[in-house]
Amino acid sequence: MSEDKSHVEKVLSAAHSPSAAALSQVAASWNRSVRKHGLDPDERRAPERIEQASLTDRRAALEKFLMVSAPRLDALFSLVGQSGCAVLLTDADGVVLDQRISDADTKTFESWGLCAGADWSEAREGTNGIGTCLTERRSVIIHQGEHFYARNTGMSCIDAPIFGADGQIVAALDVSSARADQTEGFNRLIGAQVAQTARAIEEANFRAAYTAARIIVTESEDPEAATLLAVDDHDLVVGATRGARRAFGLDEIGPLSPLPASDILGREEGPTGFQRAERTAVIRALARANGNVSAAARHLGVGRATLYRRMKRLGLDET
Repeated sequence: MSEDKSHVEKVLSAAHSPSAAALSQVAASWNRSVRKHGLDPDERRAPERIEQASLTDRRAALEKFLMVSAPRLDALFSLVGQSGCAVLLTDADGVVLDQRISDADTKTFESWGLCAGADWSEAREGTNGIGTCLTERRSVIIHQGEHFYARNTGMSCIDAPIFGADGQIVAALDVSSARADQTEGFNRLIGAQVAQTARAIEEANFRAAYTAARIIVTESEDPEAATLLAVDDHDLVVGATRGARRAFGLDEIGPLSPLPASDILGREEGPTGFQRAERTAVIRALARANGNVSAAARHLGVGRATLYRRMKRLGLDET
């Protein structure tokens, strides 16, 4: 029996098994691919590519996000490009909007359909790094034979989701390799870097969305979560990343109703003591300004009077 036929039988057997989906996340995706999307793992058609006009429109809709992402894609590619990997960035529908591929590897990846304009949604391509990452809203590694289509089993895909300033998923960051000798251990190393880059893009995009606000950065129990709050000149929290929304019990998606920062930052149940984090931020600003309150206020993006009030609330004096 050929490897392709063996793969097809394995996928269909797991997809129709009453228990496999409960035991394996990959099998659950195979099940969706067959039962929900009506796909055939033996299908040989090439991946679909949208028309150039549609791709241009999609890129225009995310222009600022793509600008923020570009230098971070460059940095990631500098780490993985020499090992024969491509770096791809998609929109929330799984359509590739930007890419980093070496000249020597371009033809190979284009033959796989790993290129700008390609639709890698799970509904279109079944189980794959991009589509399954977006469907399950989590980081995934789909290694070779874990792909749904037999024609995709030669590649490894490592992905992480990126959430927008409103908490909605906005993109998937993908590193793909078509090397036959790609190991699962190497995939895990790349996966850590992909997750870190996705978090960096999410943080930079959030800052770009709230340029007039003061950004409070906190730690999180989830190393892949960006936990940031945007606070305006009136000390109202006007924005929060998905990680911060979860940490503070805020609305998961959409605009936030402004809330006093003290109501949120003073909560004792925060994962790392957020009031202490704010106090530390003020102390650091004062230290950098050699105790000059006016300079520290400018550094924090607040007025001098506001900083005095905050210092009083936090139990800090000018010394």
